[in-house]
Amino acid sequence: MNSPKRKSTKPLLILLLVFVLPVVAAKLVLSMNLYHGGATNKGELLMPDTTYSQLDMSNPHPKSWQMIYLLPAHCDSPCLNRLYILHQSHIALGRDQLRVTPIILLQENSDRSALEGFDFATAKASRDVSALLAQQQLIIVDPLGAMVMRYQQVDTKDQQVLLGKAMVADLRKMLKLSRIG
Repeated sequence: MNSPKRKSTKPLLILLLVFVLPVVAAKLVLSMNLYHGGATNKGELLMPDTTYSQLDMSNPHPKSWQMIYLLPAHCDSPCLNRLYILHQSHIALGRDQLRVTPIILLQENSDRSALEGFDFATAKASRDVSALLAQQQLIIVDPLGAMVMRYQQVDTKDQQVLLGKAMVADLRKMLKLSRIG
């Protein structure tokens, strides 16, 4: 005789596995730190609350993006290379040059003779800004005065050229996305 057919649970289990397995796998990968998100920036992002006003300094060029560098007391060969790369990076921005101002921050003992041959804007650095830039970094500042990205000191000229290219690439991305400055 005809007996009632048992409904199979196999399709239900397969369907459940198809939807649940990827979620479980993703959770495991993220919890075990096996996935490192892609970052396209080449510089080091700074904390969002790092601003001129927090560092007890007024914004030397409001409404303009800035590349800042603290001129040391003695400007040796890597320092001169850094000034040259800063100048060349500004030129490499092309049509966006007018939106970005390279600024050299000065202290009382800064080696001003190193600036001969360059046409940089200068500003007096506060003690807090000098402490932040003590390792000869280059920093990108947005038009509102927030310090956005830092580029660590490098020694060789080839590394400095790569640093300049990285800074220009990051600046172009920020300028493209920016609605200010």
